[in-house]
Amino acid sequence: MQDYGRGHAAPLSHAARAATLGGMEHRIFAMPFATIYPLYVTKVERKGRNKDDVDVVIRWLTGYDDAGIASVVADGSDLRTFFAQAPAMNPRASLITGVICGVRVEEIEDPLMQQVRYLDKLVDEVARGKKMESILR
Repeated sequence: MQDYGRGHAAPLSHAARAATLGGMEHRIFAMPFATIYPLYVTKVERKGRNKDDVDVVIRWLTGYDDAGIASVVADGSDLRTFFAQAPAMNPRASLITGVICGVRVEEIEDPLMQQVRYLDKLVDEVARGKKMESILR
């Protein structure tokens, strides 16, 4: 942050505040994917969908295949690693729009936080019962 004199720093944008916590990297980046994945599955199952639907959106967004998803869950990779090692982020991901956790996903400035929220948004759409054809843009 730039110092604006007398100890005052430039204010952070909403997206920057969402990506940092007290000047440190957001803790969600260090969360194991294996912790988040079953939460996604539980969320969609409560709404009548299933694990396969979650896997479809993960494959679409990241390029992981079923073995890759299972491997990332088994090895305890954090979200930073999960997205950094994604075989092929879908170039159409930028078509994902809307609000997740009170923030518009298309306005998130931090690329990693945006990827995390893209996945959250896709899982939310699955849970809401949207047709897979429209979810996958």
